[in-house]
Amino acid sequence: MSMFSVFNTNASGMTAERYRMDTISENVANAHTTRTADGTPYRRKVVAFSERSNPATFEHVLGQQTHMHAASGTNANMTHTHAVVHTHTRQGYTGAGVKISGVYQDYHTEMNMVYDPSHPDADENGYVTYPNVNIITEMTNMIDASRAYEANSTAFNATKAMMQRGLEIGS
Repeated sequence: MSMFSVFNTNASGMTAERYRMDTISENVANAHTTRTADGTPYRRKVVAFSERSNPATFEHVLGQQTHMHAASGTNANMTHTHAVVHTHTRQGYTGAGVKISGVYQDYHTEMNMVYDPSHPDADENGYVTYPNVNIITEMTNMIDASRAYEANSTAFNATKAMMQRGLEIGS
């Protein structure tokens, strides 16, 4: 196993989680946006991850096994899955990492209807459609993404320390 592939795996995780945090920040910033450029209320966005596969190698063509350990969480407003992917070969494990497979608008959570007849975006019954952004859910997801980022950063730094120690032993 190449130690540099571990760096790539951790870096892909940090990049994906940073993008997830940026999307969550966008959701929080638009929690009260009742009219976007297309005239509709802002709709919450959700980032989806998937496995970043390695380029086809000789071992891959011969049928290597893939093991995937996933931790998933579900709540009323969102389903999210974080995958730590390892590809088993005869030499050991090489991580493929994660990639952002898409950013999707949340159509599963209903928009918030608030009675405010004085609001310029109120309908004929006096209700304003607010985004389907729940600040508590977003902050919980932000903590989750932040901790996942920290875990990848810690693994990255531990690998770097092991490599440095190996160089010290060899000299």
